[in-house]
Amino acid sequence: MRHLVAMCVVGTALFVLVNGCTMVQKDAKKNDSDVRTAPLVLVEKGVSLAPIIVFKDAPAFTRKAADELATYIGKVGGVKPKVIEGLPDPMPEKAIWVGFQPKLKELFPKTDFDFKNPEEILITANDKNLAIVGRDRWDPQHSVVKSYYSRGPIEGWQQEFGTVNAVYTFIQDYLDVRWLWPGDIGEDIIRKEKIAFAPFEYRYHPRIRSRFSVLSWACIGDSRGTISSYWSRLQRMQLDSSNLMYLGLPSGHWGALDAKWKEFHETHPEYYALQPDGTRGTWPEYGRKLCKSNPAVWDYWLKDVEEQLKEDPPRTLFCGAVNDASLAGYCVCTNCIAWDVPEAEKRFLVWKGYSENYVAMSDRQTRFANQLARKLRERYPDKDYYVMMLAYGPSLPAPLKNKPDDNVIVLFTPNWFAEIGDKDPHSIVGTLWSKEFADWAAIGTKNLWWRPNMDGKGGMGYGLPDVSFGRVMESVRHVVKNNCTGICLSVFDNSWPTQGPLYYLLAHLAWNPDQDGYKILDDYYRRGFGPAAPQLKAYWTFLEETRNRKVDGNLAFWKAYDEAFLKRATGLLDEADAVLAKEPEIYRRRIAHVRVGLDFTRLMVETMELKEQYAASKKQDTKMADRLRENMKKLKNIIDAKPTDYMGICADMYLNWLNPNKL
Repeated sequence: MRHLVAMCVVGTALFVLVNGCTMVQKDAKKNDSDVRTAPLVLVEKGVSLAPIIVFKDAPAFTRKAADELATYIGKVGGVKPKVIEGLPDPMPEKAIWVGFQPKLKELFPKTDFDFKNPEEILITANDKNLAIVGRDRWDPQHSVVKSYYSRGPIEGWQQEFGTVNAVYTFIQDYLDVRWLWPGDIGEDIIRKEKIAFAPFEYRYHPRIRSRFSVLSWACIGDSRGTISSYWSRLQRMQLDSSNLMYLGLPSGHWGALDAKWKEFHETHPEYYALQPDGTRGTWPEYGRKLCKSNPAVWDYWLKDVEEQLKEDPPRTLFCGAVNDASLAGYCVCTNCIAWDVPEAEKRFLVWKGYSENYVAMSDRQTRFANQLARKLRERYPDKDYYVMMLAYGPSLPAPLKNKPDDNVIVLFTPNWFAEIGDKDPHSIVGTLWSKEFADWAAIGTKNLWWRPNMDGKGGMGYGLPDVSFGRVMESVRHVVKNNCTGICLSVFDNSWPTQGPLYYLLAHLAWNPDQDGYKILDDYYRRGFGPAAPQLKAYWTFLEETRNRKVDGNLAFWKAYDEAFLKRATGLLDEADAVLAKEPEIYRRRIAHVRVGLDFTRLMVETMELKEQYAASKKQDTKMADRLRENMKKLKNIIDAKPTDYMGICADMYLNWLNPNKL
């Protein structure tokens, strides 16, 4: 291995970003020797027949996953197995093995435990043993790390969590557990008197290597997303191998030199972008740019990387992205301009007191990222370190002459999420965002991640039912077809009663994008609402169709959710309740959860309409102002009411847009 000497690794493959997935499931009937083998029985009639054995000194998250496995076997089969750490003596007749131990090669002599792909998982059973293992990488000397997202240190950190994600896959796919949304009523268990398996082997590795920011604020230690954090982990999103969590914001704008502008702008003005007026780094104050052709900037960046590694040795991804204010203030020095390609598509760029249709910045940004990547590889030849750059604003078109190096990760950052036919508004010729993504793939970009600034055309950020299932599936299929290895979504605000099925769909597609999204949703309706699944499918389909009509008709984002919409949506939920009158209470509780979202939508839309009327009136209407204040109190109460009915961080923040103090 080319990693730290102290690094513990299950498998011998190098840490590289690759595409593709491999699933192998061996049916017992296809193998003569397996046909003669009795099934493995883990639980029967309330008796646990196989303890869980987790390898000695397993990292914290792996040990926790073993305990969770025991809990869910108990929930399904009625009895929790014992969890043993390390190789027991004497050996039990049957066992469930969590994580690789050398003993497994003896117990499964025909199974290959040498994992060749990042995050690869393996679940296999014979008549005596079940192995749930994966490729694990961690450094015992540096298992406590820091993250921008976490208020405190994260203990037990790993670079790869193969075994943990294998455990959650087993619980879902083999114990048949579903986590529809966070909280008790979102969990669906099918209880069984007997848990048994014919011999099988299942092997898989996810092609989407960056998954943790599919749902905003759900990373480890981020207090803003506490409710969704554990759910995200169970769905195999949180514990990925992207290392992106170190960079802070999902966009990863690099601010090392910008943050030190006061320190350096007089002593090292040459670090900063030359402006048309002859000054450097003076505009814009928010989003200052660098002189990217200056070797001194590359050297400083490498020095900053060295400091980061002293503080957090396990990190492997370093930011070399453009600062924000994407259209403003780029360097006009002779050397930087020489990096640009005259044949590139023109983009509208601005400087203080000046603007111009200038060539796209893609070649300049890519060449800069390559310079950093080569510095990084030269300084750390035995490490698999990566540089992250943004395709953003004027650098969304693919470069014409500078292909990203293999250790460069490109975060493609458009405002396209659901509408695959949307045009890049900064493109003078009207290029589609989806076409620009495909162009990056076409030049051979090895590590291409999709990081949309969410369009929110149906009121996503306001907690409204902005669910566009079919269009999102189309977008995911497009990026995956074009070599996408990371999905980093922005501004999903955890509004579960109005957007929950979309989060569920995205979580499952991020883990395995080859799945049929409509089958995922059908399973969601069936498991969540039982006999009322047809009514809930009709409800969410109606919400999707309403949202799409609004988008296609270019209405104000709340206008589609009118009285006719509310009447029809309420009727569908009433029909569901009628079907469930004599069914288990859990189904009706889940319907009540969905009603919270509809009540919130009704109140939010009414409040927005009132706000619009109040703003248009020529004199202050005190009664209208009082109604607005009362509505906002009700909205706040819904947002704060119960964790399982959580209506979202952004929905809360956007109440500031309504601003009762200025009425």
